[in-house]
Amino acid sequence: MKALIQRVSRAGVSVDGRHVSAIGPGLCVLLGVSRRDDDKHIQYLAKKVLNLRVFEDDNGKKWDKSVMDRGLEILCVSQFTLYSVLKGNKPDFHSAMMADDADSMYQRFLAELRRLYRSDAVKEGEFGAFMQVEIVNDGPVTIAIETPGDISEKQLNKQVISGPSDVTKGRSDVTKGGDDLANQLQQTDLSGSTSDVTNKVEDGVTD
Repeated sequence: MKALIQRVSRAGVSVDGRHVSAIGPGLCVLLGVSRRDDDKHIQYLAKKVLNLRVFEDDNGKKWDKSVMDRGLEILCVSQFTLYSVLKGNKPDFHSAMMADDADSMYQRFLAELRRLYRSDAVKEGEFGAFMQVEIVNDGPVTIAIETPGDISEKQLNKQVISGPSDVTKGRSDVTKGGDDLANQLQQTDLSGSTSDVTNKVEDGVTD
C-alpha cells in the first residue's frame, strides 16, 4: 500500500457538484492499493498514519505531535494512480489492485483507522467516482509512505498507537472546522479559484 499524506488546513471532496465530505485541520491521505496487499499492510499503514508526527506541540515545537495527539481529522481518498508505471509517456496501472478488491481494502483501511482512533474523525471520498478533491496543504508538508513487501508480526507490534488519554480533546473545534468547510463546499463550485494553494485531484477506477 502507498499513502501520500498531506498536512492540511482544510480538505474536501465533491462528485458532480455534490458535497461528499470535508475536514478542517488534519491530514489528507491519498491511498493506493497494490495487488500484493493484505490485512497486514492495512494494519501497518493505519498505525503509521496515526503515529506520524507532523504537527507542532502547544509550545510551537515542530514535528512533535501526531493527528491523534492533536485530536484532528483525517480525510482518506482512494488513489489508484499511485501505482502507475510509465510506459513511455503513458501511465500503466497493472500494479494496482482490481477495483472490486481495492474497494474492499479501502473500506477495511478506513475501518482500521476508525477502530484505532475515533470514528467521527475519519472522513472518506467516494471510491470509483470521478472526484474533485480540494486540498489546502499546510506548510506545505507532504509525506509518502509505502508498506514493506512482507510484514512480520514483530513489525506490526512495533507500531504502538500513542495519543492523549482523552482523544476527544479539541473534538468540538475540529468538528466545527469540518462542518464549516462542508457548508462552504455545498455553496460553492470547487472548480472555482481560491486565494489558497489548492490541488485538484481527479480519481477514477481501473479495469
